[in-house]
Amino acid sequence: MRIIRDYTFVEPEDRGASVAIGNFDGVHLGHQSVIDLARRGAPDAPLGVLTFEPHPREFFAPEAPPFRLMSREARSSRLEKLGVQRLYELPFNAALSGLTPDAFAREVVHEGLGLNHVVIGADFCFGKGRAGTATDLWRFGVEMGFGVTIAPLLEKTQTTVSSTNIRKALSDGRPRDAAVMLGHWHRIEGPVIGGEQRGRTLGYPTANMSLEGLHLPAFGVYAVLVDILDGPHQGSYHGVASLGVRPMFGVNTPNIETFIFDFSGDLYGAQLSVGLVDHLRGEETFDSVAALVTQMDADTAASRDILAAL
Repeated sequence: MRIIRDYTFVEPEDRGASVAIGNFDGVHLGHQSVIDLARRGAPDAPLGVLTFEPHPREFFAPEAPPFRLMSREARSSRLEKLGVQRLYELPFNAALSGLTPDAFAREVVHEGLGLNHVVIGADFCFGKGRAGTATDLWRFGVEMGFGVTIAPLLEKTQTTVSSTNIRKALSDGRPRDAAVMLGHWHRIEGPVIGGEQRGRTLGYPTANMSLEGLHLPAFGVYAVLVDILDGPHQGSYHGVASLGVRPMFGVNTPNIETFIFDFSGDLYGAQLSVGLVDHLRGEETFDSVAALVTQMDADTAASRDILAAL
């Protein structure tokens, strides 16, 4: 997959794509349906996605709590798995956000990227002040010579598939409900970072990962699927993870600590992808370390049973 970040300088082979436009946070089933429409809209053209970095919401409200379901790296990895060949990841800045709907369609979509066909959701808004609608972009396409398909909102079990509803399910400790809307397990991806190595002394060495910039699921313990994405231990594993602030050991920055079953090896710096399957319990404080270890034993047994049944 080729990644293009400048719409003012585009190689000839990166023009003429059929693209889905949006933020694609989570790359959920609704996003996937839009990408499928782009694939069918111009089958002889390269399949692309046009998105923005940072997310416009981060640009306009930088002090707001983190809300993203995935990092830009995790998003691009997921899009590549779906067969996307061109990722137009445009910098969202004052210049881009200040374009009128007409200017966005002409300068970015038509002249800049030279797109063949675009697919957008029915609720798509664009241009300064979000003044442009899906119907407006269709009209611009007719005028400028690119095709536009407007995709209906996707519903799943009476719930509209949206990043907002997925965040709500994760905040409520319902990762399986989130997975139904995502079409895949919600995953936290990133490098293994150094920790306090407390788990090692308890008989549960963990791989620690930052949650910085991400929406925080319900704190507590999860049955998880673990993919080690690089290095000598690359592969898929089962495990149990603690996500939160570790209240028994003082005030801490939220992170996720994953104990990988039947594993031995050094993972510092390795890229991990941890998929949340079931929320076993909330975060707790115990009367003693021995009581904590007893609960960890029970969490591990419960997680093994859950994951064995997948």
